[in-house]
Amino acid sequence: MKMNRRKFIYGATVSAATTALSARSWGQVSGANGDIRAAVIGFNGRGKEHISEWRRLKGVRLVALCDADKAVLDREINHLPESGSMQTYTDLRKLFENKDIDVVSIATPNHWHSLAAIWAIQAGKDVYCEKPVSHEVWEGRKFVEAARNHNKIVQTGTQIRSSVGVQEAVKYIRDGNLGKIKVSRGLCYKRRPSIGKVSGPQEPPKTIDYDLWCGPAPLEPLMRKNLHYDWHWVWSTGNGDLGNQGIHQMDVARWCLGVNALSPKVFSIGGRLGYEDDGQTPNTQIVYHEYPEAPLIFEVRGLPANPSDQKTMDKFKGASVGNVVHCEHGYVVFPGYEQAIAYDNDGQQLKKFQGGGNHFQNFLEAVRSRKRQELHAEILEGHLSSALCHTGNISYRLGKQKSPDEIREAIKSNKEAVETFGRMQEHLAANEIDLNKTPATLGVFLKMNPSLERFIDNDDANKMLKRDYRKPYVVPDRV
Repeated sequence: MKMNRRKFIYGATVSAATTALSARSWGQVSGANGDIRAAVIGFNGRGKEHISEWRRLKGVRLVALCDADKAVLDREINHLPESGSMQTYTDLRKLFENKDIDVVSIATPNHWHSLAAIWAIQAGKDVYCEKPVSHEVWEGRKFVEAARNHNKIVQTGTQIRSSVGVQEAVKYIRDGNLGKIKVSRGLCYKRRPSIGKVSGPQEPPKTIDYDLWCGPAPLEPLMRKNLHYDWHWVWSTGNGDLGNQGIHQMDVARWCLGVNALSPKVFSIGGRLGYEDDGQTPNTQIVYHEYPEAPLIFEVRGLPANPSDQKTMDKFKGASVGNVVHCEHGYVVFPGYEQAIAYDNDGQQLKKFQGGGNHFQNFLEAVRSRKRQELHAEILEGHLSSALCHTGNISYRLGKQKSPDEIREAIKSNKEAVETFGRMQEHLAANEIDLNKTPATLGVFLKMNPSLERFIDNDDANKMLKRDYRKPYVVPDRV
């Protein structure tokens, strides 16, 4: 049969479009033998578990590893039986050039998360990124934009979102079984001892490219004993325990409230109390996010319940690292990653929720389906919860030391904040810390335009939403 020119061109165009769509949708997930080919970036900590997860999931082949510290890279690769076929990199930019990698999981220090992920997305990869997904608010939003603009699947490493028990408990709360929420509270009572104090600049490990390790952060002298892990407690690379362990519980607290924007008002109280060391971030902190629905209150405690027992931490309603959601007719306690218990106002147990999940498997399924809606912790969720940590820290960093009476006077109109501060003061007193002699910092009371993710009438706070990037490690305006 004859085909006229117009039909031929139309058919060719449709065919080409279909082929292009197929390449965009499946090009990254086919791989040899149909396997998804994965790479892990950064594994001196949580990244080790990334390696384990990828190696045990069906339909995935771990094909590349990257770490800026060659000693860490060599140590890990030597433990893997498939090391002979594994590609290794110290520079993540070289890894992104490899077109035979479909997905990357990122477990670098916080200051690298957004830039590494954006570069990976621009190189055509899907991304699993550890929490917090950003070091500042602005770059987290750019991360979201990059995922949207390039139609990539991005999972945040807040793995509690995949726990069946927690999912059921959140639904139970949001369905109104205990009435309206009065307070959504997150807890990070986790022991954090002093990191010590050095007398001058330290030599970075010879096995590491220190310029590359610093990346987007300033190339500053190393002013602490340990380069690794203790970067959490320095502002240029970390976000304190609020953005380390606490981001998990901040995410659950926001999830329970059902809010999908930053809070209109925020303030923080705290300090690095009980010791003097090279750390900068608070080891004791309260963050108060004022939402129209109900307040979100977060508490950080790095000191023990009593100095005579350095291992035992305080508990609130049975939780140390977890959440407590106070409602009209009872409350729900989340004492861990896979469990929640509902109580009435008399403390009688009403219902128990239990069950875990596989966060990496959820990511893998979404990579195959190309449906970001299937993700349990899609990048927008990660950005919002991370940003709540950042805005709380901004309030703290702009604050000034005040006496306990001055702090109580400033927050007296807010009974939940007064109660939380009172318990914080009791906790510090148990650790022989007198806030009249060693004052805490009262953060600035900040107002925000949630739709713009900008503070209102506070230039100093807005400057802290975005860092001054160091070339060539720059998060681009256009992603």
